[in-house]
Amino acid sequence: MKDIKAIRGRYYIHGLIQEGEHEHQDFKFAITDAPKIAHSISAFANNDGGHLLIGVRDNGSVAGVRSDEDIYMIEQAALMYCRPAQKVEITAFAVEAGAIVVRARIPKAEKRPVYARDTDGSWRAYFRVKDENIVAHPVMLAAWERMARGGDTLFALSQAETALLTYLDEWGMTTVDRYMTGAHISRATATDIVARLYAMGIIDFSYTGSEFVIVRK
Repeated sequence: MKDIKAIRGRYYIHGLIQEGEHEHQDFKFAITDAPKIAHSISAFANNDGGHLLIGVRDNGSVAGVRSDEDIYMIEQAALMYCRPAQKVEITAFAVEAGAIVVRARIPKAEKRPVYARDTDGSWRAYFRVKDENIVAHPVMLAAWERMARGGDTLFALSQAETALLTYLDEWGMTTVDRYMTGAHISRATATDIVARLYAMGIIDFSYTGSEFVIVRK
């Protein structure tokens, strides 16, 4: 680790490790695959931000960063494998017995979606759910893109929009497929309505463990 100076942080890092992997934290023993790390950067950026602890095994034991190459790979993943390119804040901490753990902090993106390039050359946006990076649902992409264009101002609700909000108030959640079927509207119309209501801060998205659903804010 000749290119970055480590600061003392034994108790700080062990405190983070005790939290385990979660929505805003992921452990990485080493960085060997820039596209895979780009998935994590995309997922954190599309959520509320988070950080990678490099040099920590999945079980929480400290292995230490072995090479400056890990730092280089993270920077390459953020700049070359994310679209738009993302900023990652790198800090090295001296932990124990000469071991160094690197914290790579990924801020929440100012504009979403943030895409990551896969090994096959395709671009996908990811979202962080618990300790997993999940491919974002197309309706989430539409909602984020609408917000990136400036969102929406208040407007009179149509019958289909009112029906969605009434359903959510009664049942708590639904999917785009169930909504379009129940409201007898096309997928394009359903997606546009959901994207507009999300951009206005009226509805949100949640992940049940098997699917993304629409919920009331």
